[in-house]
Amino acid sequence: MSSAPPDATRPPGRLVLADGTIFIGRAFGAVGRGLAVQAEVVFNTALTGYQESLTDPSYTGQILVQTATQVGNTGTNPEDVESRKVQVAGFVVRELAPRPSNFRADEGLPSYLARHGVLGLEGVDTRAITKRLRTAGSVSGVLTDRADLSDDQLRQMARSAPSMAGQNLVPLVGCSSRQSWSETLGDWSPRRDGADATFRPRVLALDCGAKRNILRHLTDRGCDVVVMPHSTDAARIRQMYDAGEIDGLFISNGPGDPAAVGRTIQTLRETVVSDPAIPTFGICLGHQLLALAVGAKTFKLKFGHRGTNQPVFNRESGRVEITSQNHGFAVDPKSLEAVGGQATHVHLNDGTLAGFRLPDRPVFSVQYHPEASPGPHDSAYLFDEFVRSMAAHRRSVGQRATAERV
Repeated sequence: MSSAPPDATRPPGRLVLADGTIFIGRAFGAVGRGLAVQAEVVFNTALTGYQESLTDPSYTGQILVQTATQVGNTGTNPEDVESRKVQVAGFVVRELAPRPSNFRADEGLPSYLARHGVLGLEGVDTRAITKRLRTAGSVSGVLTDRADLSDDQLRQMARSAPSMAGQNLVPLVGCSSRQSWSETLGDWSPRRDGADATFRPRVLALDCGAKRNILRHLTDRGCDVVVMPHSTDAARIRQMYDAGEIDGLFISNGPGDPAAVGRTIQTLRETVVSDPAIPTFGICLGHQLLALAVGAKTFKLKFGHRGTNQPVFNRESGRVEITSQNHGFAVDPKSLEAVGGQATHVHLNDGTLAGFRLPDRPVFSVQYHPEASPGPHDSAYLFDEFVRSMAAHRRSVGQRATAERV
């Protein structure tokens, strides 16, 4: 048991893990609302970007432990969000900054979480939590500020919490109708020469819980982006492609077990392996869904990869990229190779697959987040590669059509 000294300004709160460990600290955010949140407990090692993490749909169904020593220094603002709301089930920090100090901040972290109905906990030993998760693997837990629940009751609740394995959480975070996206990176864009006026690719983004910065990167490169539900069927996608409404298909990040998102896997199976192939790019969950669609398998990692300094080796360029990552599942490389997939990127910490392509068609994906937010921009070139793939495919289709007419 780990506990923080009492603080009259904040009520006590507890994080109880399924292994019986109890961490006692001070609650903040949505306190006094009778919350006792059951969810998988995971940790993120990033030093910055907590607001982007809080609003990342990939964290749906998870209590996030931030390993940075102090959190909340930069407050919150309406620009640094990756979705319409806070997505984490709960938030745990070592020390909550007493006040934000940033010219862009318009709200402190406690009131921000309170407004979104999310409970936080501070004053606990996040290093001890992290070491426990790294040793035993990600476990279920309960986060609460309720004094009426005993430690034994909370232990039982933690043990009865549903496992992330087998959960399809995508319907909770993806859009339910067709939407247009026009926002770019704006002042944060490194691209100062403007978009290529000779080619403006049209992209259909399947929304499995897409981070906004992914869509910003696409529009920043001159793409016209239409966002559609993850449940969009293959016939509709093929119809749009055949009618010239889209030049490429993007599959987004998202939460939960990829193997449970059966409808999208079937859509991709019918879309990706059919001819003519549609240029396709997947990120994180999108990467996993593409692999499953072509016949590979996925598995749950012991404690996942969540942070902004994850090293990845690019086999094609021979370079090492420092990447932002947030996932708890991975693609089995042997099963991918058996169905003809070609590994392009490898995680250097544990050797897991970090990217692949299909050598006979314009389809590729990565397990990490090239859009960063937060994180480094080493891998932003992948969006350029997607645009080039769509341009090359359009030229190829045009040349083939001309030859057929002749």
